[in-house]
Amino acid sequence: MFVDEVSMIIEAGTGGNGCMAYRREKYIPMGGPYGGNGGKGSDIIFKADEGLKTLIDLRYQKKIKGNNGSNGEGKNKNGSNSEDVIIKVPIGTTVKDADTGVIIADLTKNGEEAIIAYGGRGGRGNVSLATRSNPCPSYSEKGEPGEIRRVQVELRMIADVGLVGMPSVGKSTILSMISNANPKIASYHFTTLSPNLGVVKTIDNTFVVADLPGLIEGASDGVGLGHKFLKHIERTKIIAHVIDMSGEEGRNPYEDYVSIRKELEDFSPKLLMKPEIIIANKMDGERAKDNLVKFKEEINNKDIYEVTALLNEGLDKVIDKLSEMTKVIEREALYEDAVQESHVLYKFKMEKPFTIVKEKDAYVVKGDIVEKLFRMTNFSTEEAYERFSNKLRRMGVDEELEKMGIKEGDTVRILDFEFEWTR
Repeated sequence: MFVDEVSMIIEAGTGGNGCMAYRREKYIPMGGPYGGNGGKGSDIIFKADEGLKTLIDLRYQKKIKGNNGSNGEGKNKNGSNSEDVIIKVPIGTTVKDADTGVIIADLTKNGEEAIIAYGGRGGRGNVSLATRSNPCPSYSEKGEPGEIRRVQVELRMIADVGLVGMPSVGKSTILSMISNANPKIASYHFTTLSPNLGVVKTIDNTFVVADLPGLIEGASDGVGLGHKFLKHIERTKIIAHVIDMSGEEGRNPYEDYVSIRKELEDFSPKLLMKPEIIIANKMDGERAKDNLVKFKEEINNKDIYEVTALLNEGLDKVIDKLSEMTKVIEREALYEDAVQESHVLYKFKMEKPFTIVKEKDAYVVKGDIVEKLFRMTNFSTEEAYERFSNKLRRMGVDEELEKMGIKEGDTVRILDFEFEWTR
């Protein structure tokens, strides 16, 4: 089954918890802190694999979750980092953040990798948290939560040449004759239900041709089957229009050509800027010669190749022309300027790291930094509470709450936890 679109949730691994421990050995009465750091959680990495042609392996995976890092231990033993989770996808796979629309990765080369969600760092043990003013802290950190993202995964097949045209014009027959592909061929519309790829080999070149399901008028708006596969044309270097010049089904070859170009333009105007050739197929038909004359009167400065694909006539010239073109035409990057780094380590723009909203009987504090600090705090000791409060105070949370009129005994909520305000 050909699957080229998948929506899923990606959750990287959480870092391991830091350890709170103390050195207790004979003759060392004041051994000090002895707790190690937690290990890093696993990243979720997508890797392009030329052996895959569809996203079917991801179709039923609604969620991919990384592994957590190991917890730190006593005797200053650090927890081990969790092994990264590598998801193999076909070449030509694009990963987009479903919430922001940001392109996270566009994998166009075999073996290319991209980190889609970063694992959380391990929490620090009390050895790492020791300072001059507090050489023996009685607290440690929990591991940082892993990144969670909703993503849209799309496959745009990579081919040098895309065969486009109305249904039953002979695209699949041409592909089977010029390459090693064996597409399903029949004399009724929509025999081709998914894109087929074929490798064409010449004396001095090798290139890939894609046979795309037949387009019909309105395909770019979702009519018929072709709209599902228009996106696969975006990565091709060359568009080869296959026209049924025989007019067997009462079709007008020129009107078909104009209609297909309109659908391409409606989907993406850039498609009309791609180099193209015209393959006039079924030239053994009774009216084919007359139709070709009329067609040429309407078309100027276009490469038109007369073939009868079923009899393998005229295809040698098509192969030679496509080989010549693929050698000199470079593939354009589809998202060259759009791909953005998915993980920002530092923000240089000054901005308040939290918001506070009064909701009925509570002051609700929100913000990624505040929530991360809360999740990483181990509230098992009084000193841990004090450290958490001091960090919020340095961020300006206390000052903001006082401006909003908070009073002794009022409730402050962070995530699902509530605290009583005291000064």
